[in-house]
Amino acid sequence: MIWNELGIGGGTALIVLCALYFVVKWAVRGAIVEAHEQIAGGKRGGLQTLWGAIVSEETAPGLEKESSQEGG
Repeated sequence: MIWNELGIGGGTALIVLCALYFVVKWAVRGAIVEAHEQIAGGKRGGLQTLWGAIVSEETAPGLEKESSQEGG
Protein backbone atom coordinates (compact mmCIF):
# COMPACT_ATOMS: atom_id res chain seq x y z
CA MET A 1 0.00 0.00 0.00
CA ILE A 2 0.98 3.61 -0.37
CA TRP A 3 1.06 4.04 3.42
CA ASN A 4 3.79 1.41 3.79
CA GLU A 5 5.86 3.06 1.07
CA LEU A 6 5.66 6.33 3.00
CA GLY A 7 6.67 4.60 6.22
CA ILE A 8 3.34 5.18 7.95
CA GLY A 9 1.64 2.40 9.88
CA GLY A 10 -2.05 1.59 9.75
CA GLY A 11 -2.86 3.13 13.13
CA THR A 12 -1.05 6.36 12.33
CA ALA A 13 -2.80 6.58 8.98
CA LEU A 14 -6.17 6.13 10.68
CA ILE A 15 -5.42 8.89 13.18
CA VAL A 16 -4.25 11.25 10.42
CA LEU A 17 -7.34 10.59 8.33
CA CYS A 18 -9.66 11.12 11.32
CA ALA A 19 -7.92 14.38 12.19
CA LEU A 20 -8.16 15.54 8.58
CA TYR A 21 -11.87 14.64 8.53
CA PHE A 22 -12.63 16.74 11.62
CA VAL A 23 -10.57 19.70 10.40
CA VAL A 24 -12.43 19.75 7.08
CA LYS A 25 -15.76 19.28 8.86
CA TRP A 26 -14.99 22.22 11.19
CA ALA A 27 -13.97 24.44 8.26
CA VAL A 28 -17.08 23.62 6.22
CA ARG A 29 -19.38 24.17 9.20
CA GLY A 30 -17.77 27.54 9.90
CA ALA A 31 -18.14 28.60 6.27
CA ILE A 32 -21.81 27.56 6.22
CA VAL A 33 -22.57 29.49 9.41
CA GLU A 34 -20.76 32.56 8.10
CA ALA A 35 -22.61 32.41 4.77
CA HIS A 36 -25.94 32.00 6.55
CA GLU A 37 -25.25 35.08 8.69
CA GLN A 38 -24.41 37.09 5.57
CA ILE A 39 -27.53 35.90 3.77
CA ALA A 40 -29.79 36.54 6.74
CA GLY A 41 -28.29 40.00 7.19
CA GLY A 42 -28.53 39.83 10.95
CA LYS A 43 -32.27 39.21 10.87
CA ARG A 44 -33.56 37.33 13.85
CA GLY A 45 -36.70 35.29 14.15
CA GLY A 46 -39.69 36.25 16.27
CA LEU A 47 -38.84 33.94 19.14
CA GLN A 48 -35.24 35.11 19.24
CA THR A 49 -36.40 38.75 19.31
CA LEU A 50 -38.89 38.02 22.08
CA TRP A 51 -36.34 36.07 24.12
CA GLY A 52 -33.80 38.86 23.66
CA ALA A 53 -36.35 41.32 24.97
CA ILE A 54 -37.11 39.14 27.98
CA VAL A 55 -33.45 38.71 28.82
CA SER A 56 -32.66 42.40 28.44
CA GLU A 57 -35.92 43.43 30.19
CA GLU A 58 -37.03 45.57 27.26
CA THR A 59 -40.10 45.34 25.10
CA ALA A 60 -39.77 43.61 21.79
CA PRO A 61 -40.54 45.68 18.68
CA GLY A 62 -44.26 45.62 18.03
CA LEU A 63 -45.13 44.63 21.59
CA GLU A 64 -46.16 47.07 24.25
CA LYS A 65 -46.55 46.60 27.96
CA GLU A 66 -50.14 45.96 28.97
CA SER A 67 -49.82 48.03 32.14
CA SER A 68 -49.09 51.20 30.15
CA GLN A 69 -52.21 50.70 28.02
CA GLU A 70 -54.62 49.78 30.82
CA GLY A 71 -54.76 52.62 33.19
CA GLY A 72 -53.90 55.95 34.21
